[in-house]
Amino acid sequence: MTEFIQSILTTQFYVSVLVLAVAHGSIMGLVGFSTYLERKVSAYIQDRIGPNRTGFDFGLPFLSFLKGFLGIGQMLADGLKFFLKEDYAPTNVDKALFTIAPALAIIPALIGFVIIPWGGYISLPAAGDLAFFQFLFGLPGIGGVFDFMFGHLEGGTFAVAGASVSVGVIYLLAIASVGVYGITIGGWASNNKYSMLGGLRATAQMISYEIPMGLALLCALLIAGSFMPNDIIMHQTEHGWLMFSLPLPAILFYICALAEANRTPFDNPECEQELVAGFHTEYSSMRFALYPMAEYAHLVTGCAFFALLFMGGYQIPGLGWTSPESTGLLAVLLKVNVFAVKVIGLVLLAMLIRWTIPRVRYDQVMNLGWQAMIPTGMLLLVGTSIMVYLGWTGLAPMFLANVVMLVMIVIGRKLLANHFGLAASNKRVPLYGSRFSPVEGETVLAHPTHPLAIEDRPVQGTVSTV
Repeated sequence: MTEFIQSILTTQFYVSVLVLAVAHGSIMGLVGFSTYLERKVSAYIQDRIGPNRTGFDFGLPFLSFLKGFLGIGQMLADGLKFFLKEDYAPTNVDKALFTIAPALAIIPALIGFVIIPWGGYISLPAAGDLAFFQFLFGLPGIGGVFDFMFGHLEGGTFAVAGASVSVGVIYLLAIASVGVYGITIGGWASNNKYSMLGGLRATAQMISYEIPMGLALLCALLIAGSFMPNDIIMHQTEHGWLMFSLPLPAILFYICALAEANRTPFDNPECEQELVAGFHTEYSSMRFALYPMAEYAHLVTGCAFFALLFMGGYQIPGLGWTSPESTGLLAVLLKVNVFAVKVIGLVLLAMLIRWTIPRVRYDQVMNLGWQAMIPTGMLLLVGTSIMVYLGWTGLAPMFLANVVMLVMIVIGRKLLANHFGLAASNKRVPLYGSRFSPVEGETVLAHPTHPLAIEDRPVQGTVSTV
């Protein structure tokens, strides 16, 4: 039994446990901070201020210097609010499934990041006078054993990831698909027609957008030639980021990631205009809070997956310390921060999309998935396969191939639209007397013309308010 335990408690095991603990805490912190960031981003876009009063003073005079604090305390206030609210459940719900469903939604989001190689590899040296410098800078001379708080462990090079497995990409894709069960079960267990429709929408949307996401993923895997996350980053280190050689699959993958996370413009499962609040209509307190937490956690994991596949992961071209060969502690810390900056940038992009593009109608979401995204993904996969077969997998040939396929998509869409009469499917219908179809001899002005109406500061400004 002792030998079995020792075979499990290897150096890689301790490294993985440490990575899991730090990554889990960081992602949960980013999930909480995203609620604050979402409000600030929407405020800037809508010319407002956003949260700016709630600090960390808690009303105590000796903490007055933490008052305000850019409003960052808003996320703590939101958390306390959810904890203190009444945990209400309607009478006729399935109590067991009603309680389990939110957990089923957030757990897959919190275990998908296990295979993400946040810092590449780290070298742990043998015990000796140079051990500290080997550990800090990744100097040669790795091997033997080194003293550790739990005994003597072998030195060597180890993956800075929760799990370094050969099918890591497939694992992440499979785990991401399981999250929809929490939404569907929650909608069904609520005994509410609006919740049920929201759950069904989430299921249909997941099925529809899993296919083009998988096709875009296969394009990247064909070029990289491996399922190992570190091997994918290694390929991009040598040949350039895949977002430049595969721009169309990268865009397709990111759009599908937004749909998988139920982010606007694909948040039809919780469409307020039609379904009250969708699948979480009957939820309150922390059971409700788990659903937005799951959404943000899925978004963070999806952005990390995108950065891994198409943005070189932790690598920056021209910066040697971020190359896979750099295995010192300082290099690992730099790589982790580079990876985190890429993920946060992609999360901010998702927030900008949410507050810029309106929600797509549900039938348009389905049409977009089945009539546009899936055929596009199939074309991209076939084109990428041909290029791989011919051996033209460099950045320039692949980029040129993507340009050719984009032209084919535009021409094919135009021909199909004319053939099936789809060109006028969303054509504006003229409304007689409106600004677009005015009465004969009349000019419709939709913008304000009174000086007081167009004065930005009517009280302090130059226009008289008398």
